[in-house]
Amino acid sequence: MSTPSDRRSRKRLATRESISIAATRLFLERGFDQVTVDEIAAAADVGRMTVFNHFPRKEDMFFDRDEEGRELLREALRQRDPRVAPIETLRLLAHRLIAEQSPFVRFTAASQGFVETIEGSETLKARARAVRDEFAQVVGLALCECVGREPADPDAHLAADLLLATWTVALIQAHRTFRQRQDTKEAKAAFLAIVDKGTIGLKAAMAGTPYA
Repeated sequence: MSTPSDRRSRKRLATRESISIAATRLFLERGFDQVTVDEIAAAADVGRMTVFNHFPRKEDMFFDRDEEGRELLREALRQRDPRVAPIETLRLLAHRLIAEQSPFVRFTAASQGFVETIEGSETLKARARAVRDEFAQVVGLALCECVGREPADPDAHLAADLLLATWTVALIQAHRTFRQRQDTKEAKAAFLAIVDKGTIGLKAAMAGTPYA
């Protein structure tokens, strides 16, 4: 995330990050449902309303990087090499994120705490499903934009839904692999293997469209 140039925006960003860090620590220590907003405010040394000014819902403090993730997908398609099809561009993005050790595809002991916290909360599981759907909508619109089709193009939204399904399965399997083997390298390989396999099917499904 880029750092704002003006002092007021920097201060606001610092407050938001402080709240997020305090909330995440408490969620990982005690479980999402056992932590109150008042406890988060106290840990971050801010008022309750300040917390809600930055995060309308408690679960937004846990999934605090989802907008960053959406922008990552948008930018990959906006800046793609015109010689590379959109679907292939997103497959290459997955490989780049792994190579750059992006926090979105990190498979470590620390990331297991994040996954286990989601698994222990119905609220977070519901929000995770909603985030996935929001990402699919973003990808669908970005696909339309990058090839000059109308925003409601059904081919684009089918491709986006299939892509998000693939990446979701890949992430779940990679975290499962790490949990079983305690091997980050194997987990990364599992993630990319599913992304690559899913992309083959996605390209076949989208044959004859500008997305493949």
